[in-house]
Amino acid sequence: MKTEKDLRAADLVARRLYEAGCRHAFGMPGGEVLTIVDALKTAGIKFILCKHENSAGFMAEGAHHMTGAPGILVATVGPGAVNGVNVVANAQQDRVPLIVLTGCVDATEALTYTHQVLDHQAVFRPITKASFVLTADGADTIADKAVAIATDGRDGPVHIDVPISVADAKPGPVEMRRRAKVSAVVPGEDDLTLARSWLASSKRPVMIAGLDALKDNASAAVLRFCEAHNVPVITTYKAKGIIAEDHPLCLGGAGLSPKNDDILLPFVKEADLIICAGYDPIEMRVGWRDVWDPEIVNVIDITAEPNTHYMHQSTLQLVSHVGLTLDALSDCIATTPSWSGGGIDDVRDSLTKAVAETEAWGPGVVIDTCRDVLPKNTVATVDSGAHRILLSQKWSCYAPKGLLQSSALCTMGCAVPLAMGASLIEPERTVVSFSGDAGMLMVAGELSTAAELGLKTIFVVFVDASLALIEIKQRGRQLKNAGVDFDKHDFARLAEAFGGSGHTVGNAEELKAALMEARSADSFTVIAAVIDRGAYDGRI
Repeated sequence: MKTEKDLRAADLVARRLYEAGCRHAFGMPGGEVLTIVDALKTAGIKFILCKHENSAGFMAEGAHHMTGAPGILVATVGPGAVNGVNVVANAQQDRVPLIVLTGCVDATEALTYTHQVLDHQAVFRPITKASFVLTADGADTIADKAVAIATDGRDGPVHIDVPISVADAKPGPVEMRRRAKVSAVVPGEDDLTLARSWLASSKRPVMIAGLDALKDNASAAVLRFCEAHNVPVITTYKAKGIIAEDHPLCLGGAGLSPKNDDILLPFVKEADLIICAGYDPIEMRVGWRDVWDPEIVNVIDITAEPNTHYMHQSTLQLVSHVGLTLDALSDCIATTPSWSGGGIDDVRDSLTKAVAETEAWGPGVVIDTCRDVLPKNTVATVDSGAHRILLSQKWSCYAPKGLLQSSALCTMGCAVPLAMGASLIEPERTVVSFSGDAGMLMVAGELSTAAELGLKTIFVVFVDASLALIEIKQRGRQLKNAGVDFDKHDFARLAEAFGGSGHTVGNAEELKAALMEARSADSFTVIAAVIDRGAYDGRI
């Protein structure tokens, strides 16, 4: 154990991250970050060696979703840092508190040395909430600022560039600065009185819940409010499970599938009161832009930050804590009849029929079979592509963060490392990753990391040898087939080569058997589900 006088600047950063609840860091080291890695280990934060920085960042995100603590990505100078650009941009758009630690050449050295010298701050400033260059005497303050900024308002990434000599430097006397905890805010009484009057007179209220509600741990408050006033709930994809999706008031996720939105958007337009409960429209597509006119229908927007996105407007904007605001809004309001005539049940039935299976095998059957066989508390992750659109409608979540994905930036290759990060934190919980075959090929090397960590993650791969979603768009524009097809590969054997178990399945019974074996396996399992080309046509 280092004494206070022996602490390096890097130790002060690591110690503050440990205080924040961080217990794992992910990355690929180079000589410039060896002191950082050593400091993390000394502080009690285990460093996980990954095969690529982009995957490392997604593993850090997967761990964050299980612990609530910020994720940590470590990348070395130059190419290592740049390899992480995608996942850092993803963290900014998907609201993930990610601390990005990069090693860099000392400023004086860079005056006469050029090898791998790169202005990391110029790279990361546009895609982070803040970027710092570590100083020895300011290390503790910078670390505290990084944690605070990453978790203030809407979560996001913060970058700290660590010069080689500064990491090893011994700071002078350290003045500990810890910012006081920010108090949760509730709207003023005048705004609440106005909002309550709208709620009391509403006959067709609708709630749209999103990421800010998850950040505020508002699941219980959302359920209380909606049950008290018979308010149906639509969620963004990342907010799926904020109330259990088998609840009669839950209408599931929206914002990407045209087939799903054709049912939900007309329903929203029937509403006489729209309550946006932490609804961050960064996850939504163009069809959800200006869905309502706040001069015609009352819209209450409860949000973490003022509206600068202009995807929609509101009649009353409340920058406040979602759960406390819903409780305050509901206070003293008697339950009033709403949605008489079965409107909510009709929508739920239509949504169920829209994704019902009519064939014996295909991507929908793969999803349904996995959901039937695997426990209700399974954590699922999904890659970008046609399978994500279908799975996000069909996969039922019974608690928040039961389905993890890149829903704002929509990054391919994210499902595998997200699942690995979740598995690392909760090894006894079933975690399943759903990837397209192209997405798996992007990150297949991380299967060796899964083996090294002793993970028992289940990786399901949809094998159709095509970028299915892009091919659908290509055909939709009546363009010739180009750049979307590739060879089929034996993913089961690939799994075995990396030390896991592998199965290739072509029907529901084979898939059930593979899933049962995977649940009792001593290693990770890859299940390659071979489906037909065009299997998503008419499904999304």
